[in-house]
Amino acid sequence: MRKQSLTKTMNPGVLFLINYAVPIIFIILIAFAIPLSGLSGIYFIRELMIRLSRNSFLILALLIPVMAGMGMNFSIVLGAMAGEIGLIFITDWQIIGISGMLLAILISTPIAVLLGYFAGIVLNRAKGREMVTGFMLAFFMNGIYQLFVLFGMGNIIPISNSSILLPRGYGIRNTINLLGIRQVLDKLIPLKIGDILIPVATFLVIATLCVFITWFRKTKLGQDMRTVGQDNEVARLSGINVESTRVLSIVISTVLACYGQILFLQNIGTMNTYQSHEQVGVFAIAALLVGGASVTKANIPNVFIGVILFHTMFVVAPRTGKALMGQAQLGEYFRVFVSYGVIAFSLALYAWRKRVEKENERKKIMNYRKSILAK
Repeated sequence: MRKQSLTKTMNPGVLFLINYAVPIIFIILIAFAIPLSGLSGIYFIRELMIRLSRNSFLILALLIPVMAGMGMNFSIVLGAMAGEIGLIFITDWQIIGISGMLLAILISTPIAVLLGYFAGIVLNRAKGREMVTGFMLAFFMNGIYQLFVLFGMGNIIPISNSSILLPRGYGIRNTINLLGIRQVLDKLIPLKIGDILIPVATFLVIATLCVFITWFRKTKLGQDMRTVGQDNEVARLSGINVESTRVLSIVISTVLACYGQILFLQNIGTMNTYQSHEQVGVFAIAALLVGGASVTKANIPNVFIGVILFHTMFVVAPRTGKALMGQAQLGEYFRVFVSYGVIAFSLALYAWRKRVEKENERKKIMNYRKSILAK
């Protein structure tokens, strides 16, 4: 009803520009930046392939909370922390290869479930303000995580591998070498076309998650989440436990983010113990919004369009900054500016659309009342 009222009051071309303003802006920026960067086609494709395999899983973890009406889940940072704890333990035990990666997943899953349940309970108490609450929750849990890793590991929790401990005998070093699982999944099924390595196994895992999300939407639980996302009161009248459904969507998202962070870090091969997870939520959400998603609607194509557009800008930004200003570092500053800017612009656009829709609804009711009184 609301979407129809907005559609009726606007030219279809204007409506298209409003709905896809962010992707259009990025396409224009990329079209301007690629020629200036001077990057070769082979290098560009290779970088894009790496970033598709590295980031897609994490961004897919955002879809289910959007479906449940909880907006962009900034609390996926909690899942990333859980994944990193699993990686610390397998590095301490020196378990390498696929078995090491699977063990990290096994260790981190219950931690991610507990953190997701906690996040879901908190977000349920902040209905209508889930995104800002999730953002603040990520900061709060980052402090807990750092306290646990910096003082608990080696002190309360035994850590036998001295190479990952600080010289004082407890606390984990700033950087951990993940050489034992570095690109273990990416190179499991090797396929090389020219100078481009295609991580077939990683893409199969990502494709499996896409199939799961598509199937999940058709299940009763998926339908319940969609109903909750559309209207909480209607969902309650239908016999759906709204609070439990919302919590479950966050738990699933947190667990998927945990797996996505492990996938991300095995590709890189090193882990910044205290910072690797900090920007996970911001970059994932920015990429999804760049793909044409909104706070209330996001799908699988938005994920891959967003990865391509957002990370294309990241690839070309340093070289473009150097070409324009003589400093590649300018491109890195631009990266952070764009990430937060995209989120702010998308949320402002969403708020404006909601205001227009409410105004249209109000006018419609007033006109209806006038017509009744006229009779």
